[in-house]
Amino acid sequence: MLAFTKMARFQGLLQSRATLLLIRNYHKQPVKVVWKKPEIGWIKLNFDGSRGREGQASIGGIFRNHKAEFLLGYSESIGEATSTMAEFAALKRGLELVLENGWTDLWLEGDAKIIMDIISKRGRLRCERTNKHVNYINVVMPELSNCVLSHVYREGNRVADKLAKLGHQFQDPKVWRVQPPEIVLPIMHDDAKGKIVLRTK
Repeated sequence: MLAFTKMARFQGLLQSRATLLLIRNYHKQPVKVVWKKPEIGWIKLNFDGSRGREGQASIGGIFRNHKAEFLLGYSESIGEATSTMAEFAALKRGLELVLENGWTDLWLEGDAKIIMDIISKRGRLRCERTNKHVNYINVVMPELSNCVLSHVYREGNRVADKLAKLGHQFQDPKVWRVQPPEIVLPIMHDDAKGKIVLRTK
């Protein structure tokens, strides 16, 4: 009886673990991520920040039209900064270029959800340096004719991610106005075709 009871408990434990494993695997199903083109007449900015091991940060971004054609890209090192500060700095720099080029209908997209949370709720952060970026963003965005801010998984923000990481190599800010750096061309081609990238985490 004792042996049977132990065996029954063991089988029950196995079933429970199997169920738990099934639930975990269910939640880990890959998510399909794709970069989406803006509407006709709109320009889309994908931006990102990158922070290295030594605390040095860099930013990058890319502007494309409704045909996924390259309009402008940027990349630069911003010195010591947190990851959050780098994300806001990347968006701020993108908006500076928006004003320089006279663009008015913008879709802004990044992979840091904190950007959406702070901007949508008009929140503040503890870091005053970062708050300066936030204040600039909050002033500029309402001045645009049309402006949408959205979050995307990193798999849908790969060009901006590349440009942000590339910024670690530069001493001076880089702006590409005719042709983007070759390193991002394959990803841009995938984006233009609507290639689906699976997110497994």
